[in-house]
Amino acid sequence: MKVITAREGEVPLGASKGSRRESRYFYAFVSPWIVGFIVFALFPITASMYYSFTDYDIIHAPVFVGLANYTELLQDEQFWNSIRVTLQYTVISVPLTLLLSLCFALLLNQKVPFKGFFRTAMYFPSMISGVSMSLLFFWVFNPQAGLFNYALSLLGLEPIHWLLDEKYALWALIIMSFWGMGAGMLIFLAGLQGVPSSLLEAARLDGAGRWRSFWNVTFPIISPVFLFQLIIGMIESFQVFTQAYTMTQGGPNYSTWFYVYNIYINAFKNFRYGYASAMSWLLLIAVMLVTFVIMRTSNRFVHYEGGSNT
Repeated sequence: MKVITAREGEVPLGASKGSRRESRYFYAFVSPWIVGFIVFALFPITASMYYSFTDYDIIHAPVFVGLANYTELLQDEQFWNSIRVTLQYTVISVPLTLLLSLCFALLLNQKVPFKGFFRTAMYFPSMISGVSMSLLFFWVFNPQAGLFNYALSLLGLEPIHWLLDEKYALWALIIMSFWGMGAGMLIFLAGLQGVPSSLLEAARLDGAGRWRSFWNVTFPIISPVFLFQLIIGMIESFQVFTQAYTMTQGGPNYSTWFYVYNIYINAFKNFRYGYASAMSWLLLIAVMLVTFVIMRTSNRFVHYEGGSNT
């Protein structure tokens, strides 16, 4: 009887049919994601890049204008004001949120009574939607009946017109950002759970206090978590919109005129979709550059288990 064997490198006929069948199943199951990505992500991204070089108001056909939108942006006072407001919000809110999240994570990582309840209570506010949270704080910052002014009155201080005063409106939104620090606290807490107790015990035996143990043992181990939180917080702060739209409408006197809110106004109020697309692409480039700079400089404070920071 003649035995037919497959040559080296050839796929048996049965295996080939099975592979083709598995390939068809694979593409059938993954096709909804591929179609969704092309329709809802790839096409809008490509279209916005094209529209950024056009004058487009959604009613008339887009007219190619080259770099005119980008040139006009450099001369737009509100464009620079929105950058200033967004950067001020980022520089203040992101570090403070990281610090508070880390402090609460350190506290709830200790052996304290009912720590499960406190962890849940700290995380729960971050689950509230942006609009609901904005409406809640709109009442909290109410000049007549708000909780903040009530607390100030107990201290004998004059009430503050938080959202109606351009000196305090942005600060009110910064204070509001601390409400959602529970998610960051939970991520820091997960990182703290991975710190070996043997290293902390060795540091204690060497005479290190709590601060030195944290700075020389705990923080280097959780530094990748800190880097992740920093990048995510920075990206989120660049995209603040809901608070400004729901609570202040960019005011008073453009004091909360965030960058994304400026994009919204130009696109859906002024119907300048080409101009808004140009602003969106500049935002993308800015986020990429800032992320690149953070990653390149992170080797100064981020330590990985393998010893490589590249």
